[in-house]
Amino acid sequence: MNRDMTSRLVRAGLLTGVTDGLFACVLALFFYHSTVTRLWQGVASVLLGKSALDGGLTTAWIGVLMHFGVAFTWSAVFLFLFSRSSWIRAQVASRNGVIKVASVYGPFIWMAMSLIVIPLLVHRPPSITTRWWIQLIGHIPFVGLPIVWSIGRGARS
Repeated sequence: MNRDMTSRLVRAGLLTGVTDGLFACVLALFFYHSTVTRLWQGVASVLLGKSALDGGLTTAWIGVLMHFGVAFTWSAVFLFLFSRSSWIRAQVASRNGVIKVASVYGPFIWMAMSLIVIPLLVHRPPSITTRWWIQLIGHIPFVGLPIVWSIGRGARS
């Protein structure tokens, strides 16, 4: 991987991890009346099981690391697609292209994670609630947009 691609990946992974993480923290604190620690313990519980909810700050930090791992993984997937597809590069470079592509890629990530990945790991079917829909829409500005903007930055039609 060349230096430019590495730079795009690092920028996308970090920016996505931070923006989506802040979005999740705001939702947890102000709308769901929970705590930031509980939020990240919940993330950790996907791999560690329900005991992560009683793991204190240790499991919360594991959840944060998992969150950034997922942000970097989806950023790498988009970087791969972007580098291999002239069609995707053209879409991103078009007028409002970053927003258009983010409007598809962000919800795609949420659906893949919430409908396939997490249910496979926790051995439970997904729960489609109001929170699920909030996350679906929130993945446009807080996940799709930072990934597509960071990786597509400088692409012009």
